[in-house]
Amino acid sequence: MTGTLLTNITLADGRRADVRVADGTVAAIRQAGHGGPAELTLDCTDLLLLPGLVDLHTHLREPGKEDAETVETGTQAAAMGGFTSVHAMANSTPTADNASVVEQVWRLGRAAGWCDVHPVGAVTVGLGGESLADLGSMAASQAAVRMFSDDGMCVHDAVLMRRALEYVKAFDGVVAQHAQEPKLTAGAQMNESELSGLLGLGGWPAVAEEAIIARDVLLAQHVDSRLHICHVSTAGSVEIIRWAKQRGIAVTAEVTPHHLLLTEELVRSFNPVFKVNPPLRRDEDVQALRAALADGTIDTVGTDHAPHTAETKQCEWTIAAMGMTGLETALPVVQEAMVETGLLDWAGVARVFSATPARIAGLSDQGQVDASGVPLEGSVANLLVWDPSARGVVDPARHATRSRNSPYAGRELPGRTVHMFYRGQRVVADGALATAYRHEPVAP
Repeated sequence: MTGTLLTNITLADGRRADVRVADGTVAAIRQAGHGGPAELTLDCTDLLLLPGLVDLHTHLREPGKEDAETVETGTQAAAMGGFTSVHAMANSTPTADNASVVEQVWRLGRAAGWCDVHPVGAVTVGLGGESLADLGSMAASQAAVRMFSDDGMCVHDAVLMRRALEYVKAFDGVVAQHAQEPKLTAGAQMNESELSGLLGLGGWPAVAEEAIIARDVLLAQHVDSRLHICHVSTAGSVEIIRWAKQRGIAVTAEVTPHHLLLTEELVRSFNPVFKVNPPLRRDEDVQALRAALADGTIDTVGTDHAPHTAETKQCEWTIAAMGMTGLETALPVVQEAMVETGLLDWAGVARVFSATPARIAGLSDQGQVDASGVPLEGSVANLLVWDPSARGVVDPARHATRSRNSPYAGRELPGRTVHMFYRGQRVVADGALATAYRHEPVAP
């Protein structure tokens, strides 16, 4: 058993090491220069080793919207972005609100083989917000669903939200809320501000997000259940979540890469690529979100990868679909917004992008790391070899995702995936998909 040897690679804690991958595991981590022989040796001088990334918030569109994305293309994009696990949101067609659909998505992920795909079950039937979906059957299915969300729609009925929080306690599930009070956002097109008035676009007030978060953390406290807040976007939301955590309420939260970097000023262009839900906010919100991710108030980064066809995105602003692609640019954005600003070190990146989301989702086989973000010997070899010194201009036409609605087109971003190991298989080699790679289905 000699496997693959990554020589002279930099670990998240700054040490240089030789790391051996064999039989699907991290077989050994040794001082650089002491790794021994191997079937394949990869010189990783000046490269960084990170645990495979985990995304709690991905839209893969299949079934029903394969013109925008498929599980195959979405997981290829995930692999190129450094992700070994993604959670597929329920707003497919048909909705993933029953065991049949979540098992279909789960099987498609296994057949594709680029990363683990964990379906997210809908909270309500058809995302309609009127009656609970069959949460128990989805939890008991082969997909073993543990996260439930009506993302794209808010569970705005307080009684239904309470019932959902109570129900998922039986199997240690979590409800992930898209916090948006619908009556406060009717006709909204962008962040409510002086700029929205100047541009003549319907405003999306911060309180529409904050009011739902405030209600839901109190509900979670009342029933003693787990709540996860999707795509936090305002400084006020950060303060509510911080308040809740100080009181021991079981709430976790995510922020998207685009909310860490982009602001509402981009809407001046009326380019629909910047139309997203929740909307791009003020610079003050961006700074508050960065600080909250650094201090742990916000737990993780979720891409909210939302591919759309050209027909639904390249049109006038008011009728354009909301959403941005993000799997392939997530880590570069976080490197620019958080690492290069000194707010996070690479151990912190490993925490917010891998260890913490894996813990929230209950992924015991994702691949364990220590407190410094260094993989543990014997754990599953879900590993990202990253070049932090690389810089490149984003060209959506070269992305693996089927859609092209990236807000970073033409922008220079740092970092590049060099190699990607998924359960010990090198699915990205020298910066490109290992398209000859095929795997035996992984065990559930």
